[in-house]
Amino acid sequence: MTEQKYVHGYGKEDSERLVKQSEALEGILHAEEDFPAGTQILEAGCGVGAQTVILAHRFPEAEILSVDISETYLAQAEERVRSFGYTNVTFRHADLASTDLPPESADHIFVCFVLEHIPEPEAALANLYRALRPGGSVTVIEGDHGSAIFHPESPAARHVVDCLIELQYRSGGDGNIGRRLYPLLTDVGFAEVIVTPAPVYVDASHPDLVEGFTEKIFIAMVEASREAAFRAGLSDPARWGEGIAALRRTMEPDGTLYYSFFKANAVK
Repeated sequence: MTEQKYVHGYGKEDSERLVKQSEALEGILHAEEDFPAGTQILEAGCGVGAQTVILAHRFPEAEILSVDISETYLAQAEERVRSFGYTNVTFRHADLASTDLPPESADHIFVCFVLEHIPEPEAALANLYRALRPGGSVTVIEGDHGSAIFHPESPAARHVVDCLIELQYRSGGDGNIGRRLYPLLTDVGFAEVIVTPAPVYVDASHPDLVEGFTEKIFIAMVEASREAAFRAGLSDPARWGEGIAALRRTMEPDGTLYYSFFKANAVK
């Protein structure tokens, strides 16, 4: 198995962005989770371990198996989790779309910001369905870059966001996958599927979010695709700089930004 194409790359800056994102959004992404001692949790696509640390902290008596296709990220995830002293996590190299995970071995499956990067999300979800015990549950959280709206409205800002979306399509992913979670889960057999929007709205009355979300998460995510956009011929330095400047304009006192994540819960 080889690492999939990843629009943002596997560098230190993107790893730090993922950790900041998980910390800033913990209250939104992990609300209402409650797993008893002994629960077998499969974290599908652990990345750098940003969500793994949160799971290990919130459910110290659960047994967590965290898998990822990237050996680079797996090493970072294990180092991060061990640095916090958590011992309830096991790591494994796996391609969600093709690896046979232990059948009916998990009580709960947690998938966060993963399906958008997978060329065959249906195959990945089918594998996860088989790995879930009857009566078990799944949580899937994804973003939807097309949901971003901002003031002042700007074609330049829209351009750099659209570049990110296009790059993910070209790599086989879907940056707008949040809106597809209901059909994806129902098509592979999950039941009682409930999808809830998890919006983030930022204006000057939320200075913590201006920095913590608009700058360090949203703009950083878009900016991380800069070089890939140039290589693909989708943008150039002048046009890109204008677009990022327009996104930064939303951080000023009269600016606003809206973005929606989508959180799906279902059972087998």
